[in-house]
Amino acid sequence: GNWKSEFERFAPALRVFYAHGSEVDAEQLRRVAESPESGLSECDVVLTTYGLARRMEWLAKVRWRLVVLDEAQAIKNASSAQAKAVRRLKTSGRIALTGTPVENHLGELWSLFDFCCPGLLGNASQFKSFIKRLNRRQDANAYGSLRQLVRPYILRRLKTDPNIAPDLPDKTEMRADCGLAKKQVVLYQHVLDELRQRLENSDGMARRGLVLASLMQLKQICNHPSLYLRQDEFAPSDSGKFQRLTQICEAIADRQQRALIFTQFQSMTQPLADFLAEVFGRQGLVLHGGVPVKKRKELVNRFQAEDGPPFFVISVKAGGVGLNLTAASHVVHFDRWWNPAVENQATDRAFRIGQKQNVLVHKFVCRGTLEERIDRMIQDKQNLADEVLSDGAETMLTEMSDDELLRFVSLDVTRASAGDD
Repeated sequence: GNWKSEFERFAPALRVFYAHGSEVDAEQLRRVAESPESGLSECDVVLTTYGLARRMEWLAKVRWRLVVLDEAQAIKNASSAQAKAVRRLKTSGRIALTGTPVENHLGELWSLFDFCCPGLLGNASQFKSFIKRLNRRQDANAYGSLRQLVRPYILRRLKTDPNIAPDLPDKTEMRADCGLAKKQVVLYQHVLDELRQRLENSDGMARRGLVLASLMQLKQICNHPSLYLRQDEFAPSDSGKFQRLTQICEAIADRQQRALIFTQFQSMTQPLADFLAEVFGRQGLVLHGGVPVKKRKELVNRFQAEDGPPFFVISVKAGGVGLNLTAASHVVHFDRWWNPAVENQATDRAFRIGQKQNVLVHKFVCRGTLEERIDRMIQDKQNLADEVLSDGAETMLTEMSDDELLRFVSLDVTRASAGDD
């Protein structure tokens, strides 16, 4: 949807074929699949999605002049079906666009370069051995040889560079500390006790599954007990985060500003929207993975309108990339993602070229809980060196000893129950 708008705005003379069921009928797609050369004879550009590129085998039959991947981190897993599909495309030129070339480890960088410059970094096993040798070096410039190798092929542009976006307003990030309501404290301690007991009799994959499930349950409780209990009623008084969100959004409403609220839980989006409608006195919008692609553009247009709704609740994985939502000047991360790159991409839905207002980012953290330790972990990973040298956070947690894990998820009742600042 966003690329379609950009073509219409900046290159209206280009003839674009939208290879997607929401834009063209099945018969037209069938004709192109049967004979791509004749079907695309009057087209300059073909626009499609990664998912469809995986399924539309005819794309690999065409000799393209240029293949451009937007949000190229979608192929960071070199063994995924969509990464293999785009590498099969025959083309004279390749460009990968991404704000996060490395999210968790350097293998992701290899996957991008295997598409853009096949062979530059060797094959996957050769690159892995190369990185192991670099890791054994102790000097500060251990990665200098890798940087020197890839630098000629990378054009890095930061929107905070005054030469790129001189009129871009400021962005301020702040941690919004929350206490836990009594019901949250009781449930959190219950899950901890159960985890401690079950860890004694689990190992291997069963232990890993137990740890991941428990982490998810604790995060659900920090959001609202009803999310964990799978109940329909979300009483604001049962959640410290709901009480903190009230304070923040009442101030936003008083200033007649607008907000994006991100959560990793799809089942949290509608309860948040219902709650915020009471705070703002107006209905807002909701976007999650179940919303059809065609409707997403309608939602974006409604929010961007001058008289648009005051808030937009979005699940991170569904709306964290590819959307232009500069009508918002506040971004609320209601819960925290393990990876700072994913969180930053979500923030950039509002803090992007075209934004006219200063942007305030509120990052919710329940004091005295695992959320505080996740926040610390995210801060550590902001440094690029830490980012490329570490495994994903969830993987790291499953490999902790029982004592280390229980310390990480422990509950500090005194701090968790304290009133909000």
